[in-house]
Amino acid sequence: MPNSSNMRTGGQILVDQLKIHRVDTAFCVPGESYLAALDALHDAPEIRLLTCRHEANAANMAEAYGKLTGRPGICFVTRGPGACHAVVGLHTAFQDSSPLILFVGQVGRSMMEREAFQEMDFRRFFGQVSKWSAEIQDPARIPELVSQAFHVATSGRPGPVVLSLPEDMLVELAGVGDARAYRGVQAHPGPDDMAQLRSLLAAAKRPVIMLGGRTWTPGAVADITAFAEANNLPVCCAFRNQDRFDNHHDNYVGEVGIGSNPALLARLQETDLLIAAGPRLGETTTQGYSLLDIPVPKQPLVHIHPDAGELGRVYQAALPINAGMAAFAAAAAALEPVDSSAWAGDVAAARQDYLDYVEIQPTLGDLDLADVLRVLRERLPKDSLVANDAGNFAGWAHRYLPFSTYPSQVGPTNGAMGYGVPAALAAALVFPSRTTVCFVGDGGFLMAGNELATALQYDLKPIYLVINNSMFGTIRMHQEREYPGREVATELRNPNFAAYAQSFGAHGEIVERSEDFAAALDRALAADKVAVLELRTDPEAITSKTTLTAIREAAMARQGGS
Repeated sequence: MPNSSNMRTGGQILVDQLKIHRVDTAFCVPGESYLAALDALHDAPEIRLLTCRHEANAANMAEAYGKLTGRPGICFVTRGPGACHAVVGLHTAFQDSSPLILFVGQVGRSMMEREAFQEMDFRRFFGQVSKWSAEIQDPARIPELVSQAFHVATSGRPGPVVLSLPEDMLVELAGVGDARAYRGVQAHPGPDDMAQLRSLLAAAKRPVIMLGGRTWTPGAVADITAFAEANNLPVCCAFRNQDRFDNHHDNYVGEVGIGSNPALLARLQETDLLIAAGPRLGETTTQGYSLLDIPVPKQPLVHIHPDAGELGRVYQAALPINAGMAAFAAAAAALEPVDSSAWAGDVAAARQDYLDYVEIQPTLGDLDLADVLRVLRERLPKDSLVANDAGNFAGWAHRYLPFSTYPSQVGPTNGAMGYGVPAALAAALVFPSRTTVCFVGDGGFLMAGNELATALQYDLKPIYLVINNSMFGTIRMHQEREYPGREVATELRNPNFAAYAQSFGAHGEIVERSEDFAAALDRALAADKVAVLELRTDPEAITSKTTLTAIREAAMARQGGS
């Protein structure tokens, strides 16, 4: 019932709900469509409000915040163009299963359905890239709908939610009680599920466990490590999920993604029990859906996922378990271990295959990324945070850089360029005492490099390694494979990235030789502010395994013989 003693504007009610739901950070590009909410945030010093320079970057920061904390990243954007810019962050959050709530200003209710200035139907627009999209027409319903947004964003498979805020609704007064703080809901595995899992494991000869997805916590990582140790299981991680298990551990055997170790892929095809805890088993992790047969894999599959709708969606598992990772990992750690002597030798062999694969191999050029990764392995603290943009350059980091702390990796599994710069800022914000390093290409950096201004404004200090080969490398690689010698639209003319960084007041250097990188890294680490190291690499060094010329020649030979 309305409470006349608790009259507040819609904007104030909204901000009060954010405080109740323990929001401590929000990202925005300000807009006139939600001025009342901004005014209420003025009187909420417990919520850090970061003003970003582009809505795509604001949404990506919020997405990375959700990845790193498990709590919804909060983002405010204005209607029309602002909402359109933010959609890339929603797409990343949806495919990466990251909790995020996007608040979008909207035209006044009396102007709707007239194509008013910047008017859009956001419920339809965001429908394909959100778990739920709604519009708040009545300020009295703000506590209810904001509570629902937090629950939807965090329960089951996490993901993005959108709430549209009509401008006049935010200034309207309402007397309404507040909601309670949200509690995310995750399913728990039943005792029959765990008993069957143990029976399958006891009968196996070559089991493998694969970790990935969301709803992990440091405690869940510790529990799954205990389970792997007790049963001496080889552990691999899904694409860009390497921080789910300590890569220095004797049971860790590698990442399953782009450019994976062929020995690991062969082992996964030959396993007689694949325990997939958390990953959706999407296109990249399954090597284009070739690693497992559809619909029934030849490998007996135990698939654990927080969303029941994901189980059986592509693969029919021998044992599907609907559970969040914390609950599953705790239940797994409590199981009585099985006799693992049958696969003890296989674990040691798989670990050695991994160690051989990550032994740094030189590529080419005066500045070799293999040498860069060697230095990073030696110099970076073990708990460093690593942000990745999308591009071939990331292959060196995925192959050669070990992860040992959860959380410590943020990268877009949907391959969104422009993600790395804002994600690194979110990482530096959430964990200011830890070193944050971002791998980003020359193309991706200029999609979001304006956020160096945000880094300086809020004293955020990530180190950006801008890998400059003067082209969109991944697309050029695909062109050479499919249309050898007919490259088009992939060449880039770049600025001096060090001078660009210095113009913001950041630390900036150009590195052109391998022997100069270590000293440049030391200076960046000591700069005590955001730093950009432009690494000028040879375009021929397209991956850690091959060159553009080799790809082109192989494609021409293939076409000539067809």
